[in-house]
Amino acid sequence: MDVWLQLHHGQGTVEAALSAAACAALAVRRRLPLPVFLLSLPAALFSSVVVVPLAALYTLAERSRDRRLLTVCATASAVASALPWPLSDYATDDRFWTFVDFVYLLATAAAPVFLGQLVQVRRDVAARLAEVEEAREHERRLHAQSVLARERAQLAREMHDVVSHQVSLIAVRAGALQVGARDAGTREAARTIRRLSVTTLDELRHMVTLLRASGVRTGELTPQPTLADLRQLIDTSGIEVTLEGELPPGIGAPVQRAVYRTVQEALTNVRKHAPGATATVRLWHGGDGLGVTVTNTAPTRAVLELPGSRLGLIGLGERAENLAGSFEAGPTPDGGYRAHLRLPATAD
Repeated sequence: MDVWLQLHHGQGTVEAALSAAACAALAVRRRLPLPVFLLSLPAALFSSVVVVPLAALYTLAERSRDRRLLTVCATASAVASALPWPLSDYATDDRFWTFVDFVYLLATAAAPVFLGQLVQVRRDVAARLAEVEEAREHERRLHAQSVLARERAQLAREMHDVVSHQVSLIAVRAGALQVGARDAGTREAARTIRRLSVTTLDELRHMVTLLRASGVRTGELTPQPTLADLRQLIDTSGIEVTLEGELPPGIGAPVQRAVYRTVQEALTNVRKHAPGATATVRLWHGGDGLGVTVTNTAPTRAVLELPGSRLGLIGLGERAENLAGSFEAGPTPDGGYRAHLRLPATAD
């Protein structure tokens, strides 16, 4: 249309050719916005094209982030459109109206520049919102993985503290029945129970290891035994245990659970690794600390080969660390074993 208007108003061949070249260059304005705009300036100077400069300015503003360049290009477009051609006519032309045309054309050129910048900002905001949504989705996935890991760690701890405790007790009792029974059928049944218990313990150990592989340290998620259940734990342990001392009233539930689990794990290890041994559970408090110490004597009978992974001791250490305390375990000079849990008196 621009080319047709030039021919219709009696423009020469050169002006029409420049207009045609500028119009054809719009086809590549997105790849070469600045060269296309520069090509539109001669057409704006020598003829009266309208669409080409505005389209070239819009594309340049939509692609470029250089505000100074856009200002210069808009001014150049207004000058090229307002300047009389040929220049020899400028001396006789009304300079006031030339200035008015320049101001009007500059305002006209500013419109596609502002529109292009607006489109660019809108595109940037949309991209930023997409990045924010992607980051939020990533955070949601990380949170879900963290929750799953905590649940797996909690499940692993519960399996070891509760299920392994009961199964190991079954294995020990079955071993004792196997040794003491006089009837051959009873001994065979006890042997089968013990073998299945050992297999179950081994499978539990592998399962706990797998669950702990993706677990993290966390607080308790389900209700746990307290010191009120400690006597029952000792009475059902199947070994000779002496309970000494006491803890002050009013201590927090996490501390009670940590003490209970320490005694439970220590007595379980005594049954598994020190048959015939006796144990002493000493509750103590004083100064700025409190805790429990479980000590057992050396075994008096042959040790039954039960699987162990030391994950229980690791779990006790994690519990103590979560409460700003410490846990130590190791053999004693007389061949026994000692587990010592110390927690600050202010732990909750």
